[in-house]
Amino acid sequence: MTTNADIQDLDRSYVFHSWSAQDLIAPLPVQSGEGSYFWDYEGNKYLDFTSQLVNLNLGHQHPRLIQAIKDQADRLATVAPSFAEETRSKLAQGIIDAVGNEYFANVFFTNGGTDAVEHAVRMARLHTGRRKVMSMYRSYHGATATAISLTGDPRRWANEPSDTSVVHFFGPYLYRSMFYANTPEEESERALKHLEQQILLEGPETIAAIIIESVVGTNGILVPPPGYLEGVRKLCDAHGIMYIADEVMAGFGRTGAFFAYQHFNVVPDLITFAKGVNSGYVPLGGVVISHAIRATFGTRAFPGGLTYSGHSLACAPGVETLKIFEEEQTLAHVNDLADRIIKPRLEALADKFDCVGEVRGVGMFWAIEFVKNKATREPLVPFNPSAEENAPMLALAAGCKERGLWPFTHFNRMHVVPPLNISEAELEEGLDIIEAAIEATLG
Repeated sequence: MTTNADIQDLDRSYVFHSWSAQDLIAPLPVQSGEGSYFWDYEGNKYLDFTSQLVNLNLGHQHPRLIQAIKDQADRLATVAPSFAEETRSKLAQGIIDAVGNEYFANVFFTNGGTDAVEHAVRMARLHTGRRKVMSMYRSYHGATATAISLTGDPRRWANEPSDTSVVHFFGPYLYRSMFYANTPEEESERALKHLEQQILLEGPETIAAIIIESVVGTNGILVPPPGYLEGVRKLCDAHGIMYIADEVMAGFGRTGAFFAYQHFNVVPDLITFAKGVNSGYVPLGGVVISHAIRATFGTRAFPGGLTYSGHSLACAPGVETLKIFEEEQTLAHVNDLADRIIKPRLEALADKFDCVGEVRGVGMFWAIEFVKNKATREPLVPFNPSAEENAPMLALAAGCKERGLWPFTHFNRMHVVPPLNISEAELEEGLDIIEAAIEATLG
């Protein structure tokens, strides 16, 4: 019988892992998954509160997604992107229908989120004839040259210099306001004034685009305060700057809307997506393109492309995902569970535990921020902690795993990001485990 140790030995012998010191990791071997759970080779069962990398929006081994891949493989496994292919076209049509064809014209498919960001930036630069791109600190946009430069967290540091035309700015984060704000409205106003001044000092005529995660993901689950994204849109319009909404993590229902920007009175020029488009069953991403930018490339060739752009086996579960969303009322399910269960349960944790400074989020996209002191808001572990400094969060994560839940932690936060189709009972089970683990390790 195959054991966890067998798979770990095989993995260590041949696999090189991302974002890791290879000799210091011991990845959990995973044998199977179903719905909101997965199992290792020794029968240990884990409730997946990470949705893997916040991409498994419809859970493990969804039978309809698996069948869609099988059916597509039987009909046409792959074809070059230069051909017209029905499944690819249907997925593009479904996405355009969801965002509105009065605003958007086409979809350019990529292999994932990083590729989507790279190509969206290229489109914005060619459309405007400008070079600079602005992005937030506390952001993640991908791991390739321009995408990692746009990223505003420590993963960027070791990759510098890369794209030297990137400029970072501070986005809104009321709990740790850089602008000494006391209300969401004040935070929005002051953050926009900061951005406006930075645009003026950088030279508006040099800036091609501003890229923003509609709800910041890994770096905090930061929901924009009222008026902020609308203000960004106005600044972009005033200076001929393209607004790119990065929806790679927040898109496809994660926040209870098809795309997260739809919670706000704003329309971007370009939208990047990946992850939840097909729950990651086959790699897929893309860029949704406005009519104006599409027109730029009407008689001018776009200098970009990928061998596997719009791969048939990737688009098939994407088409099925859109059907499932409609037939199973996925967005309504997300919003219902968020309002009735996640929000009140997490707010109760903040009331119960001195180590919980703030809870925040929307849909199935929440963060629990841990602190040493509620009055001073000193983080439980520092920004970019060493392994030793991160010990309290490692203990919390271990406490969850011992109780059968696989958690998502980042710096001093735990994120609550289960599959969108999780049941009410499974959600309650997971929140019970988190509460018990906090009590045992931090409480």
